[in-house]
Amino acid sequence: MRAVVCQNSELRVEEIPDPKPAKGHLVLDVVRAGICGSDLHARFHADPVADAAANIGFTNMMRLSQAVVMGHEFSGRVREFGPGTKRRIDEGAAVVALPIVRIDGRPEFLGLSKDAPGAYAERVLVDEALTFPVPNGLSPETAALTEPLAVAYHAVRKAKIGRNETAVVIGCGPIGLAVILMLRARGVRHIIASDYSAVRRGLAVRCGAHVVVDPAADSPWTSFADSKYFTDAGKLLHFALGSIEKLRTVPFLPWSKALRAAEATGKTPTGPVVFECVGVPGILDHILASAPLYTRVVVVGVCMERDAIVPITALTKEIALQFVFAYDPGEFYDTLQLLADGKVDPTPLVTSTVDLDGVPGAFDTLGKADEQAKILVAP
Repeated sequence: MRAVVCQNSELRVEEIPDPKPAKGHLVLDVVRAGICGSDLHARFHADPVADAAANIGFTNMMRLSQAVVMGHEFSGRVREFGPGTKRRIDEGAAVVALPIVRIDGRPEFLGLSKDAPGAYAERVLVDEALTFPVPNGLSPETAALTEPLAVAYHAVRKAKIGRNETAVVIGCGPIGLAVILMLRARGVRHIIASDYSAVRRGLAVRCGAHVVVDPAADSPWTSFADSKYFTDAGKLLHFALGSIEKLRTVPFLPWSKALRAAEATGKTPTGPVVFECVGVPGILDHILASAPLYTRVVVVGVCMERDAIVPITALTKEIALQFVFAYDPGEFYDTLQLLADGKVDPTPLVTSTVDLDGVPGAFDTLGKADEQAKILVAP
């Protein structure tokens, strides 16, 4: 079969052996595959990623010197059943699958391991237990976005953001746009999105952002100066002292218990929830320096390089820092249902489609241009 092979940062279309299903495997004909930002990073930074993965027990992640077929966002049709499969899904059925497959009893990240070729190919091997039928006649283009949208769904769930809180999305690439979609699905009523690209800002509006900001001309942080959030510690202290002073004038009401009751009902100062969706050095430090006090920062962007922050900045603002990664199988399935039920419309994300021969050029375009969001591959 034909596939796009990455080795030493070069992408080329080659003939490789067809996948052979072992126990519990399915072979799918790939209908659509999405080019992910993590694939763009892995093309040039696979070795440090593999080193980091090895520290937590994944010792077989792709290396630059290895020939790897990437692609972990996809939809397909069932072509072949391996031995011992339950065959709960019919041959030819439209499906999506989590990008994890057991090879010789060892779980591998599909598309990020030389032993688990991914979906930039005509066919792909998946684990039957992690494969789901596509419901409600969902298009293969939309179904292929289940995986990246599950990443966003997981990030928004981890944030525990309320409908009346403010969300700030820094970076409106595919993951930032997916986060906006999931925030709207959650019912968040104030979403600020920031990106240098006019095209991506337009896509952010289509995905549901209420305010979009060009950071070259304005700042996503200026609106907080006169908001319910505190950007000045002196004003916060003035507010706190004034509140205690008022509480202590109320007879028969212990002011300390009243303060704890206010905390329990959400009446004490809080901050917005910021989603970092850029993943380049310096962004995190900028957010810590610029965001209001008590901000919750959810790091979704994948930074492949060393970065530096000033911890005292985050400490004095009591900023909460949460790193998120991927999703669990339940979140993947829930995301598929949200798409199938029409509760999330990801069509603004897809800006073009290429065949296998167009993948190397698409990688180059996504790596240096800001007019694209999600490029799909149609093998």
